[in-house]
Amino acid sequence: MPKAKQPPPTDLRYRHVRVDALNKGRRGKHHDLVVGIFQELEDLSPDSAMKIPFADVGGIGLANLRSAVHRASVSRGLQIGTLADEKNFYVWKKRDTN
Repeated sequence: MPKAKQPPPTDLRYRHVRVDALNKGRRGKHHDLVVGIFQELEDLSPDSAMKIPFADVGGIGLANLRSAVHRASVSRGLQIGTLADEKNFYVWKKRDTN
């Protein structure tokens, strides 16, 4: 025997919204920085890397920056390489090995 639908409790703490009304795209706090990096990366010559000073990224740590850039590269289908030293983060497009 199917259960009867229970009316929603009247003391709800949070608003309810329809799932189909939600924006399912990711726009994290590093979105603008990552978009700028990939806009420049598109025009980067094959034998060059972008040098991004940590002083220019608004206090974002290496792990968070690297994670955001790699996540964006996967979503764009672009293979990249990264490297970091004490002051800079480097990003480049990997060559196709086909």
